[in-house]
Amino acid sequence: MSQESAGVPSLALDELFEEVQVGGLRLRNRFAMAPMTRSKSPGGVPNAENIGYYRDHAAGGVGLIITEGTYVRGPAAGPDLAVPHFYGEESAAGWREVVDAVHAQGSAIVPQLWHMGASRGGSPKFEPEVPTVSPSGVKASGKPVGRALTNDDLDTLIESYVESALLAQQLGFDGIEVHGAHGYLLDQFFWGTTNLRTDEYGGPLRQRAAFPARVVAAVREAVGPAFPIIYRFSQWKGDDYTARIAETPGELEELLTPLVDAGVNVFHASVRRHWVPEFTTHAEDVSLAGWTKKVTGLPVITVGSVGVDKVFLGDGIDETQAQRFSVLRDQFARGEFDLVAVGRALLADPEWVNKVRDGRLADIIPFR
Repeated sequence: MSQESAGVPSLALDELFEEVQVGGLRLRNRFAMAPMTRSKSPGGVPNAENIGYYRDHAAGGVGLIITEGTYVRGPAAGPDLAVPHFYGEESAAGWREVVDAVHAQGSAIVPQLWHMGASRGGSPKFEPEVPTVSPSGVKASGKPVGRALTNDDLDTLIESYVESALLAQQLGFDGIEVHGAHGYLLDQFFWGTTNLRTDEYGGPLRQRAAFPARVVAAVREAVGPAFPIIYRFSQWKGDDYTARIAETPGELEELLTPLVDAGVNVFHASVRRHWVPEFTTHAEDVSLAGWTKKVTGLPVITVGSVGVDKVFLGDGIDETQAQRFSVLRDQFARGEFDLVAVGRALLADPEWVNKVRDGRLADIIPFR
């Protein structure tokens, strides 16, 4: 039922609520739940709380759920004892219940496969005996942490991603998302600040993309041509919102083309504010999602403060939800994205999508 026929004001977002097929994913609408770390899986095993959390968000109307980051086997994937794993029999049993619960509510679901690299730090609680690993053994500040990955380590990491991807396929997930954003391991290969390697994985942009592309290619070979692979990337890092990898659309194309060739189906272009133009020196005021579509030709997920009532740091934003939705609508009309991921707004109100669909904006529980 459209908003107007239901007797509520139209937000001109009806197209976002139509069934769609994007990158091999069949979805009831274009809204996705963004991945958000929660640390509520003691021992790395999804439990009843996790099952209910994802079930409730599926019931709230999202077309696609992207899970919180889940550790691949490693080595040294992360520091937290309560982040869920995506390997091993116990974790697999928990994830199977999550998948069944989400599918029963009509949503699709993909796990986000995660390795933190140098961002794990030097004093992890999870696997403290295993040294932190990263492309060059340095964190974003340039200070040493752990050790640099050897070629044997790289082969082991690829096997870890493949193991998790095959498990997702076996458990009935609708695809996977590879986390290559925010200064974590695969992003550390992209970024010149953390990739100081002098072998085939360092140097120019295309070479810095070579290892993430190897991961995707190995996963693609293992899961076959039809299983969707989403790749999340960003310019900004967890401790540096001004960081940039690509300064021009041409550099963005150089960075992402190896991933396209390796078998990515959908890109998830992570930014903090979805309405901010990515390349301010360029004549076109286009978001990172929009530029990603332009240079790759693939479907793209946009994200970044969608549905958040208050935005700080002096960013320009309209005063009402309806006005802000007009920006989102205009971006969609211009072809800048295919799916839109919502994060904090869904943490506050799992029914956010249904309420927006029905025009019940006054009933939305705001994120504080």
